Amino acid sequence: MSVPDLPAAAASVQAVALLRDLGAAEITHPGGTLLAHLQRVEEQLAVWGARPALRLAGLCHAFYGTDGFPTALLPVSRRAELVAVIGAEAEALVYLYGSCDRKATYPALAQADAAVHDRFTGRARVPGLRPCRDFAELTAANELDLAGLDPAFREKWGAGLLALFTRFRPLLSQPAWESCRSVLGGT
Repeated sequence: MSVPDLPAAAASVQAVALLRDLGAAEITHPGGTLLAHLQRVEEQLAVWGARPALRLAGLCHAFYGTDGFPTALLPVSRRAELVAVIGAEAEALVYLYGSCDRKATYPALAQADAAVHDRFTGRARVPGLRPCRDFAELTAANELDLAGLDPAFREKWGAGLLALFTRFRPLLSQPAWESCRSVLGGT
């Protein structure tokens, strides 16, 4: 049974409440807490003009942990709980982001019919252009939050991230690309 997507503002409030209930406000993360990071990612996506489902995915992108941040707030066996809060489309993006095996996926993501490799199942699937665009935009918002707050992070990872986002450029919105160049020092 499919759950209809909820109005974004109500879903965001409910998502923040669930994040608090699951301890995201107490989990240390660069720049403060995991909850603060997630809220900044949602805000960055809003600044870039992202649609509501993508903004909600940004707020919740770490629910199942990620390839770069293994702390999960919910196991993937409980995906329906997140669907009930943020809707099916946003949750599918959260799963796509959290399940991504970055090493296997990143090199070809901007190519037509790019496959996303699932670190939970070991399978690869071709999600289509829109989910790949959303994935790239969410990745940029996530990494730019960290790079913008922490000069040491930017020094260590900035050149590699700029190279990654240059490859992702066909998938990124113009505002996201401009932020990549601004934060990471690209021309």
